Amino acid sequence: MPQNQAAWLHAATQPLQVGEIPMPKAAPGRLIVRNHAVAANPADWKIQEFGVVFKTWPNVLGADLAGEVVEVGEGVEGFEDGDRVFAHAVSFMTSDPSDGGFALYTSVLATATAKIPLSISYSQAAVLPLAVDTAAVGLYSPAEGGYFGLPYPTLTPSSIGKTLIVWGGSSSVGAVTTQLATASGVKVVAIASKKNCELCEKAGAVKVLDYNNPSIVEDAIVAVKDVGGTLIGIYDAVSIPESSYKRALAILERLGGGTLTVVFTPPESVPASVRVGAIQGFGPVTHPIWREYLTAALESGKLLCLPEPWVIGQGLKSIQKALDENKKGVSGKKVVLEL
Repeated sequence: MPQNQAAWLHAATQPLQVGEIPMPKAAPGRLIVRNHAVAANPADWKIQEFGVVFKTWPNVLGADLAGEVVEVGEGVEGFEDGDRVFAHAVSFMTSDPSDGGFALYTSVLATATAKIPLSISYSQAAVLPLAVDTAAVGLYSPAEGGYFGLPYPTLTPSSIGKTLIVWGGSSSVGAVTTQLATASGVKVVAIASKKNCELCEKAGAVKVLDYNNPSIVEDAIVAVKDVGGTLIGIYDAVSIPESSYKRALAILERLGGGTLTVVFTPPESVPASVRVGAIQGFGPVTHPIWREYLTAALESGKLLCLPEPWVIGQGLKSIQKALDENKKGVSGKKVVLEL
């Protein structure tokens, strides 16, 4: 039987330590994946620094993984041993170390797993999982909750006459949000740094604005009017209270209101015309994306692995370096480790 190892987080502020972890078993509705590539996210270093989220310690971080199926749980259909897959690992939600991606073998939900086409590498696929679920919750959850309630994406979308602003369009969540919204028939105006304009356009944005421009609020208002369609709101993929929130709310208020969906703690004070929703976890609303769209979209080139992976090392011992690099700030790329 193969031996499993993980990069353990023993307590807040402590560096990751590689050590043994029991080999997970495939429970009903789950798969066991032998990981070949994992990606680092801001949530990883924030949990390490502040000791939040996990209910038990020590534990294993990591939400983004790509690898090979080695065991299929009861009731799972559509997967078999040897399949190349990418998946959203959920230790953040369960506090179970076996569900953490920073390990050689991880237990994953079949409903948050999709096959990787042969044309896509493990490192490329590893940039997608957490971003897919984060984007999908905001885009497809009911509008009453502060989300957008869009129709699910298709390979041949038709315009639904709506426009969405994506703040942080070059982040992993922003790039996937742009691609999924576009595949749902929505025009996207992306806001990012000037150097990442091409990345945002590659993701499908019809117009890209520089957030460093002092006139960004006015620029966004003009862009929305130029693009046409009904503005449904702003998906804030970076969610910085003193920066993006302030300007996003100003844009929405000037344009008559709308929805602001955020990936962090929502702003405390908002205009009466603005409805705010915060992304917290994921659920059944995302399952159709994984089951019916992702693999086909990757095969057809309708979904791209953006931002591109920045592979900075190999092996579990390099994961701490990945978290440190992510904490410094990464623009227009995603930090990935190969295992």
